[in-house]
Amino acid sequence: MRIIETEITDVKIIEPKVFGDDRGFFLETFKEEWFRENVEDVSFVQDNHSKSKQGILRGLHYQTKQTQGKLVRVIYGEVYDVAVDMRANSPTFGKHVGVLLSSDNKRQLWVPAGFAHGFYVISESAEFVYKCTDYYAPQFEVSIVWNDPALNINWPLVNGNTPILSDKDKGGLMLVEAPTF
Repeated sequence: MRIIETEITDVKIIEPKVFGDDRGFFLETFKEEWFRENVEDVSFVQDNHSKSKQGILRGLHYQTKQTQGKLVRVIYGEVYDVAVDMRANSPTFGKHVGVLLSSDNKRQLWVPAGFAHGFYVISESAEFVYKCTDYYAPQFEVSIVWNDPALNINWPLVNGNTPILSDKDKGGLMLVEAPTF
């Protein structure tokens, strides 16, 4: 595995070494010792798997307590994945990293605790899996509106259409209203 640095030092793209031939492929997606030494010294307590159709935007979510670091990847399809720095004292507060994750490129994104996270499905459908450093706690969850001008996220919207959002995400907060760390 190799690390690709991003504009925000703590957010990392992890590119696996893929071994393939006409039978298929093999890759290592996680190795605890390597991750602790090269990315961050954390433990994962929960794995999640979601499936979404094209045009769905999930996020931008984070938890104010039981904060979660997330190691995310796509096992089917393609998404545009975004991490927004919510750490008030960070020099990159309010900045974001956006990256294409797909079953073809097999990349992963490390989204540390203290970041809001979301993704938009570009392909006909996508399956998204991720490891979390703490348990999901809906009572502490915050959603930031996907198109807040302060974030200036250039979502690659399919045919320029407005994304499909959950009710929770339709009622997301603006960055200026959102609690920080």
